[in-house]
Amino acid sequence: MLLPMAACAPQARQPAVIALPQSAPAAIPAEPPRSRVGLLLPLSGSNRPLGQAMLNAAQLALFDQGDAGVEFLPRDTASTAAGAGEAARTALAEGARAFAGPLTLGETATAAQAARASGAPVLAFTSDAGQGGNGVWVMGVTPAEQAERMAAAAAASGARRLALLAPDEEFGRRLAAGLRARAQALALPPPVILLHPRIADVAQAGRDLAETAGAEGVDAVLLGHGGDRARQAAAALAAALPRPARLLGTTLWAGDATLAQEPALAGALFPGPDPEARAAFDSRYQAAFGERPPRLAGVAYDAAALAARAVREPGGNPPLGQPMLGADGPIRLEPNGLAQRGLAIFALTPAGEPRLVEPAPVPGSPGT
Repeated sequence: MLLPMAACAPQARQPAVIALPQSAPAAIPAEPPRSRVGLLLPLSGSNRPLGQAMLNAAQLALFDQGDAGVEFLPRDTASTAAGAGEAARTALAEGARAFAGPLTLGETATAAQAARASGAPVLAFTSDAGQGGNGVWVMGVTPAEQAERMAAAAAASGARRLALLAPDEEFGRRLAAGLRARAQALALPPPVILLHPRIADVAQAGRDLAETAGAEGVDAVLLGHGGDRARQAAAALAAALPRPARLLGTTLWAGDATLAQEPALAGALFPGPDPEARAAFDSRYQAAFGERPPRLAGVAYDAAALAARAVREPGGNPPLGQPMLGADGPIRLEPNGLAQRGLAIFALTPAGEPRLVEPAPVPGSPGT
């Protein structure tokens, strides 16, 4: 057997085994931290359906931006001011550096207290200009902004003496302030203002306005009413004014085909979102969620998009003075806390489908 012979033979020296250090498994790169934006939405309570639509719109804004470095934190305000304050504090504790929302002026005032303490900007959905400033931007279309746009449109068509008929409440008073400001800026005579009690007979209020205007009459009247009350006021003014006046409306008229049933409102003008921009937003929303968005979903889209930009800007504030295209058309944030919007002008037609008269101007351009 060869095995014993092999055992007696001199053995070859074995090389020393050197232990090599074990290489660590390839490390998976850690995901970079994402900047967080709090969404203050009425996800329960009386405004829950609107809150869900606003959440959808905010998600669409983040998708359109394609920025994986931003994360949204939806928090429920419960449709109350106290709930908005608690939602803001919760989101701040979880790292939110900016906010989109909340919805109402009461909710905004409470949420802003918490946000200001941390320096987080608030892009609120409200249209109450009184909430703007000191880190809060009002994203809704304000009554004063509407009145100024309609005054400019009327003046461009030759109107000199303007008037306002509106309820004596915050909306009407802010319309009056905007109308006075733009009339003065356009070197027009002071407008004729009649603010009536909220539950007053608007037909009688229209006759009272005609009497106040006197024999000279007025060239254009802005109505701070919608629906049936707008029709009643228009009919009364048409019968009582000494000469025909162009009737003007607000965004309350958008989507109300019944207004065209009143002959006195034929050709009446009102402001609204840029039709092309809004149609594009509606189409994207419907494709994503299977239904058409409510009007205020566009405000949530814009606020969410700007809040997402704020957390990427040096200093953490949204971009100011830069016109951008939002869901409802051109928009520009002002240092005073207001969002200046480019509003298109529409005319009522007998068929009920509004006709575009003037496209939405870019905020900050001459004449806006």
